[in-house]
This record gives sequence, structure tokens and C-alpha cells, in this order.
Amino acid sequence: MLFWQREAGSLRQQLHNVQEHHRQLLGQQLSGLDVKDLQNLENKLEMSLKNIRMKKDQLMIDQIQELNRKGSLMHRENIELYNKVNLAHQENTELRRKVYGHGVDEHPSSSTVRHSIQITENEDVHVNLELSQPQSVQRDKSETPSTG
Repeated sequence: MLFWQREAGSLRQQLHNVQEHHRQLLGQQLSGLDVKDLQNLENKLEMSLKNIRMKKDQLMIDQIQELNRKGSLMHRENIELYNKVNLAHQENTELRRKVYGHGVDEHPSSSTVRHSIQITENEDVHVNLELSQPQSVQRDKSETPSTG
């Protein structure tokens, strides 16, 4: 029983010391401290600030690296999409040539999908896409197949 009474007293004293130290770290109840104690307290606070700033800087560096990784991934995806659009345009042009003949203009203004994509390293990717309705093609009556 005596052991537990001493243990409880010791824990109460430790709690009191921790609370006092905590208040001093907050800048309260400094009146009983001499210059050496204040200097020690200031050094502890400066070390704490240094550790906090190092942790904050590391978190910011990690976030920047993650954003750079995501930006690089998006850039690669944009290049892939550009290549797909370009391939589809080439296929459409080839099909148009087969249907309408070899003299078909590569970029007719009113009957094709026009696209413009600029891709350069470390810059924004600009995309302009324009859709337009295909024009109906009028044929001579002589080209119309007869049903007769």
C-alpha cells in the first residue's frame, strides 16, 4: 500500500512538471526562469521549429513530385490521344480517297473533322477539334444504277 502511495505521488509530481513545461513552451509562466533557463527554452523551441519546417518541406517536396508524376502521365496520355486522332484522320482520308477518287483534298473545309494539336515538352497541350456535317454528294443521273 505504501508503494502505491509513493508511486501516485511521483506520478502527480511528473504530471505537474509536464504541465509546467508545456505552459512554458507556450510562453506562459516564465516569471520564475532565469536567463539560462530562458535560453534553454528558446533553444528547444528553435529545434522544434526546425523539425516542423523540415517535415513541412519534405511533405511539400513529396507533393510536388507526385504532381510532376501525374503531369507526366497526363502528357503521355495526351500524346497517345493525339496519335489516335491523327491515325483516325489518316484512315478517314484514305477511305474518302477510295470512295471519291484520288483527287480528294486532304482537308476539305466543310466535310471533314479538322484537328489541331500542339505538343511540346513542359507546356500545356492545346487541342482544337471541329466537327461538321458531311455534304451530300450529287451524282449525275447516268451514274445512278438502274433498277430496270
